[in-house]
Amino acid sequence: MDVILLERVEKLGLMGEVVKVKPGYARNFLLPQKKAMRATKDNLAYFEAQRAKLEAMNLKRREEAETVAKRMQGLSVLMVRQAGEGGQLYGSVSARDIAEAVGEAGYVIDRSQVRLDQPIKTLGTLSVRVALHPEVSVPVTVTVARSQEEADRGAAAEEAEAPAEAAEPTEEEAAQS
Repeated sequence: MDVILLERVEKLGLMGEVVKVKPGYARNFLLPQKKAMRATKDNLAYFEAQRAKLEAMNLKRREEAETVAKRMQGLSVLMVRQAGEGGQLYGSVSARDIAEAVGEAGYVIDRSQVRLDQPIKTLGTLSVRVALHPEVSVPVTVTVARSQEEADRGAAAEEAEAPAEAAEPTEEEAAQS
């Protein structure tokens, strides 16, 4: 099925492109979410007539997303979960949990904006991408720990390791000495 993209869709195309997709993907995702419309002669003419308006709306939404991304830069959230001795969580941390934690930090995002390949099932710190707009995304640091104290200890240990690594001379510096 051929569709006209009304916005940039990741791994598919840019706004205005006519792309061939499977009918189920178009019918169940692209069309209901107003990300595309069927590529007919009438729709192509309608799109060309509305192109400037759609591009202006897209640019405005992108600028708003960029300002939010600047404020969110460096955001870190803590997820307190129960875990076994080996660091395996008894449950998992999903995109919904991360969206709620970011919401508690004062930002409004939907769980579909959290780009998580698979649920988090171990303790630790990792970076998760939050797509505020198809063209704007920001990394959010997610720390999964058993308690607030354990997270603080882990952060202190990472900070202690970072300056020690910076103080060690590199191979080039050692050779020049």
